[in-house]
Amino acid sequence: MIKYVVVLAFFCSLISCNSNTVTSDYQATYNGSWSKDNVIEFTFSEIDTTINHNMYINIRNDETFEFNNLFLIAELDYPDGKSVTDTLEYEMALPDGSWLGKGSGSLKENKFWYKENIIFPSSGVYTLRVSHAMRKNGNVNGILNLEGITDIGFEIEKSNK
Repeated sequence: MIKYVVVLAFFCSLISCNSNTVTSDYQATYNGSWSKDNVIEFTFSEIDTTINHNMYINIRNDETFEFNNLFLIAELDYPDGKSVTDTLEYEMALPDGSWLGKGSGSLKENKFWYKENIIFPSSGVYTLRVSHAMRKNGNVNGILNLEGITDIGFEIEKSNK
């Protein structure tokens, strides 16, 4: 009986793998609080320069996140020194306050589009930096410690186009 359970678990894990995933990584915040000064940095290389890719920013949050939206600054540095900076807004909750994303209990995970059908033009090391740009309505200064964001990640998949 145990042998059948092990075989079934093995096949389920094979089916659940995404063969389009090229690379992914996560970094945890400090005790579920993302400091404004904490720029999350990811590096990747050895990416196929002949095909299109989709890039995602992945966010895990818990019930202490008090906003419906999340504002981010993402900067992608290319090996040739070129840099592209984007200001991004993502919806985290519905108007009724129910969380978007996957997961049960108090932790939710969202996979947000960052770049669609991007071609990485050259070989080398790419760097993605992500920081939050949250502020309360009417306040000029940003939020110093954004509570409720537990992990920040990125993912690159082969595009189907």
